[in-house]
Amino acid sequence: MSNILKLVISVVVCLAAGFVGSIFTADAIPGWYATLNKPEFNPPNWIFAPVWTTLYIMMGISFFLVWKEGTGNALVKRAMTVFIIQLILNMLWSIVFFGMQSISGGLVIIILLWIAIVFTIIRFLKISSISGILLVPYLLWVTFASVLNFFFYRLN
Repeated sequence: MSNILKLVISVVVCLAAGFVGSIFTADAIPGWYATLNKPEFNPPNWIFAPVWTTLYIMMGISFFLVWKEGTGNALVKRAMTVFIIQLILNMLWSIVFFGMQSISGGLVIIILLWIAIVFTIIRFLKISSISGILLVPYLLWVTFASVLNFFFYRLN
């Protein structure tokens, strides 16, 4: 498979994960989410789509940089597996928090997601420093989202 195709697949899969999450998010924003008590530092709703889109693209590029090193390498296989786990947790958070309207469940998932992202960065850095660095903004955003989730839990 060509590197161009690997890059396209990597980015599309990450964007698709975001799309799956958005299916559960879209209806909840004007409904259930609008009724929640929010912390003062909660950003406006419009900021989430461009931030997440950018992060999913960066995640896809990061994954590609690891994938292109070859899946015959055990280090690459392990790194790709951890990435896939965190991507599943990413989708699960939207399903649990917005779809199931479970703030506490979302908090548990986002903590697991944060841990999985850290492990992904560590594994990716061993293969490609750029791939690990590309995930740092994602980790920072999920850190912020974790704090938000915690405050939603406390306030509601």
